[in-house]
Amino acid sequence: MGRVTEPVEDLHLSSAAQTYLLTLRSMAGAGEPVRAASLSRRLGVSAQAVSEMVGRLAADGLVAVRARHELELTESGRAQADSIFRRHSLLEWLLTTVVGLGWAESDEEAGRLQGAISPRVEARLAELLGNPPTCPHGNPIDAEAARTRPKGIPLSEAEAGAEVTILRITEEAEEDIDLLSYLEQQGLVPGAVARVIELSAGRESIILDGPRGSSTMGLRPAGLIRVLPGRADPALFHKPPFRPATPT
Repeated sequence: MGRVTEPVEDLHLSSAAQTYLLTLRSMAGAGEPVRAASLSRRLGVSAQAVSEMVGRLAADGLVAVRARHELELTESGRAQADSIFRRHSLLEWLLTTVVGLGWAESDEEAGRLQGAISPRVEARLAELLGNPPTCPHGNPIDAEAARTRPKGIPLSEAEAGAEVTILRITEEAEEDIDLLSYLEQQGLVPGAVARVIELSAGRESIILDGPRGSSTMGLRPAGLIRVLPGRADPALFHKPPFRPATPT
């Protein structure tokens, strides 16, 4: 069971500000340098909108502009982003396992609700859900979980014929609603075991034999999925302390 985390003080950030902090957190976690232009492309908004929001977040002490115009979360900004991600993850667990929504729907609904729950409700949610160490897609729910969980390798780097266990669907992949829905439909969720049938650099595709038969995807989306070689320890993957609802 994961540890109980003290909620970070709520700064009453707007929904847009929360999205920016989560995106900056995700991009930094992927090891990519973050600048206004790349943030604009990732969010699908104008350079002017990014400039205005970054200015507000910097004024609040949440974002710093470093050398070569790179954007970086401050210590306070990182704490806020981690807190938002934790609330979002807990809500996703609630919406998928109790309410019975699919991954894509639960992600959208959690985005609407994440700024509205109180620290008391957050703590009770975590207790109800068995203190999950990850979100439903396998991404570590906080910094402590990130330090203790395996990193895995991109699915696109697995060898043909290899058996793998899905470890996590990265945060960047979570932003692709069609990919998220496809993976859930095919049962390619954290803890699922699959075999790489074919990997073609020429066709830029990979074919898997998974829990629900054959699955095909491009190498780029496969690069956003992390796997472990062979059959991983089932204890790595959180199971809520009740029977999950059937997705609607």
